[in-house]
Amino acid sequence: MKEKMNFKDKKILIIGAGISGIAAYDLLRKLEAKPTLYDANANLDPETVGAKTMDGVHASLLFGEISEEVLADYEMLVASPGVPVDTGLPKKFYDAGKTVLGEIELAYQAGEGNIIAITGTNGKTTTTALVGEITEKYYGKSFVVGNIGIPYTKVAMETKEDSVIVAEISSFQLETAIDFKPHVSAVLNVTPDHLNRHHTMENYIKIKTDIAKNQTEDDYMVLNYEDKETREMAKKVRAKALFFSSERELAEGCFLKGEDIWYADADGPRQLMNIHEMKLLGKHNVENVMAAICMCYAFGVPMENIISAVKEFNAVEHRIEYVATKNGVDYYNDSKATNTDAAIKGVLAMNRPTVLIGGGYDKDSTYDEWIEAFGDKVKALVLLGQTADKIEVCAREHGFENIYKTDSLEQAMETCVALAKPGDAVLLSPACASWGMFPNYEVRGRMFKELVHKIS
Repeated sequence: MKEKMNFKDKKILIIGAGISGIAAYDLLRKLEAKPTLYDANANLDPETVGAKTMDGVHASLLFGEISEEVLADYEMLVASPGVPVDTGLPKKFYDAGKTVLGEIELAYQAGEGNIIAITGTNGKTTTTALVGEITEKYYGKSFVVGNIGIPYTKVAMETKEDSVIVAEISSFQLETAIDFKPHVSAVLNVTPDHLNRHHTMENYIKIKTDIAKNQTEDDYMVLNYEDKETREMAKKVRAKALFFSSERELAEGCFLKGEDIWYADADGPRQLMNIHEMKLLGKHNVENVMAAICMCYAFGVPMENIISAVKEFNAVEHRIEYVATKNGVDYYNDSKATNTDAAIKGVLAMNRPTVLIGGGYDKDSTYDEWIEAFGDKVKALVLLGQTADKIEVCAREHGFENIYKTDSLEQAMETCVALAKPGDAVLLSPACASWGMFPNYEVRGRMFKELVHKIS
């Protein structure tokens, strides 16, 4: 068993009064610490925020400006994932030699059990949900936590020594990892994303690799052989590398051969299933399934149990999610495609002429590869949001001319309904974050689905 940090009676400042911060506050109270929930927004209502914590009106809260004198009183900082750690309060704590924790590290210190941890630029949510379902069916109970929506801190005290924790981990959460150690880790892929936060691609890759920094030779790291960056990670960690590949046969690991998924180990290669037995669409989902097979098999789940669960698994919400067929047109919600690499996978999964909705918040991305992936699949591009002009210019540079700019998702949907013919698809796959128009991609995706269901 690992030696845990001692939080008893420590004065700890938590930045961020959202779901993650409140879960951290309650966990620290259970650990007999003295936490204070802080948010820079001075306009937050203390009663509303306090009511969300276990302490209610007695919660320790701070909003707005915070003085150096008050800061000096705290021994430790817990930062919510959305808080950059190289500036502001986290930097002050680092500079003072004080501990800075994130949600994942705090939960790890408080909890027990065996961990499967999954990161990557794209595919994390689908793969995490699938691994969670496979382990739940075999072990009877697994905790599916992290970036998938349920804070790890919320369930940490419920975990036991034999618990299975399946955690979706973002690069933001890995920045504050200290002792966090999964038995099985996975990096599904690495493409440029969040560079406004991580500054350089080299730093982003390093942070992703850190998911395995505490693993030993007794642990496993599942990696995408067809991604140059993840393939190189195998040389930098102590964990046993286990690869999956959609392009070639492997001597060890999971691979796609024709339309069949195979697994090879010391006993040789064996065929597992045909991809058409899955309910998931697209080559990227075949890769997600192969990654999940590797993880669960390394974790001790029998292969027959894994394949049975894979065949029953449905797509997660907002990831190439089939919504409805209206007037002969299929509508798909891929709102979780908040970067170009994810959006390319959405386009490639389509098997009919597609009217594509794109655009949103500008994360300093480029759109050339996304536009080039349209091929003969995308018949029209409907744009909205901050990036609409930028994407239009890029599309025209690549010779794509059938472009419509709109001011809202409602207007975009009206345009799509007018453009799509029976036998076509309409795909919301924005290649951009939702901020500026929506609080998050979930709200964007649900509004899209509501609009689809309203089509007469």
